[in-house]
Amino acid sequence: MRRLAAVVLTGAVLVSGCAAEENPADPLQLAATLEPARPAVSPEQSATPEGRVVPLGRATSVAVAGGRVAVAVADPPSVALYPVHTPGDPVVVPLPGPAERLVAVGDAVEAVVPAGVVVTIRPDGSTSQRAVEGGPVDVARVDGATLVAQRDLKQVEVDGHVVRGISSPDRLVAVGDAAVVLDRPRSAVFDLDPAADGPGAGLRAGDGATNAVADRFGRVFVVDTRGGELMAFSTAPLIMRLRYPLPGAPYGMAYDEARDLVWITLTERNEVVGFDVAGGEPVEKHRFATVRQPDSVAVDPGSGRVFVASGDGRGMQVIG
Repeated sequence: MRRLAAVVLTGAVLVSGCAAEENPADPLQLAATLEPARPAVSPEQSATPEGRVVPLGRATSVAVAGGRVAVAVADPPSVALYPVHTPGDPVVVPLPGPAERLVAVGDAVEAVVPAGVVVTIRPDGSTSQRAVEGGPVDVARVDGATLVAQRDLKQVEVDGHVVRGISSPDRLVAVGDAAVVLDRPRSAVFDLDPAADGPGAGLRAGDGATNAVADRFGRVFVVDTRGGELMAFSTAPLIMRLRYPLPGAPYGMAYDEARDLVWITLTERNEVVGFDVAGGEPVEKHRFATVRQPDSVAVDPGSGRVFVASGDGRGMQVIG
């Protein structure tokens, strides 16, 4: 593992050096403007999806909490709540706009709607909501504080306090008493102290990082959709520990803490892969055919059941 980490860090230094030559004002950005990476447009399915497929409209996110699997649907904007063990007819909760992100918070799910609201959805379908300006796209809980990524305002709000200086806070990952922020256009990750006024150290994360999850060891796993890689970072300080090739445009991510499995969708291949990450290097344990356009994935840590939601209306897949 030490040898691998040394190679990774050398590569990171070389990338940063090239970036500085291209754009001295921002050593983490390789060009004057960068388009954030997006999920690859999936081909038509060539294999039968594993498990069962529940009919559903175009999904934007999926999460598991309180014995329910919640799926955000774009049209009409809503969240469908299914029992985890026997997905059948859902409880449908209308939203004021399409949700970009569903986040499990205890037994509830928070639907983050960029139009300016965060809706808390309980297992029985009851809701409460709060207005959030600035294009909210993600939320996280860190040491009792609520963090909200506000993409339009280029900041993270922490219970009224504002952390500025992040050009595009697209994803938040809680790690102990701090957080890591993923900036998609710059394909970079940043340490974030909720009490600070600005972000801490930043590192490039491949050519087009899109999503991230943390494991129980305090590591942050990030997928590089454009570059076809899985990366791992340690925090405090922020250090890249691993770059693992993962062809197929990796995009959706979920972590099973009970089994130390990171599930990743491959939108270019209509597949989902499960990696054992308990050791120093990922070990592939599962690979399944999925519904077309598998943009989102979630896992029930109790049963290990995996839920893959299609981004073009091909349904929600239940594996296990």
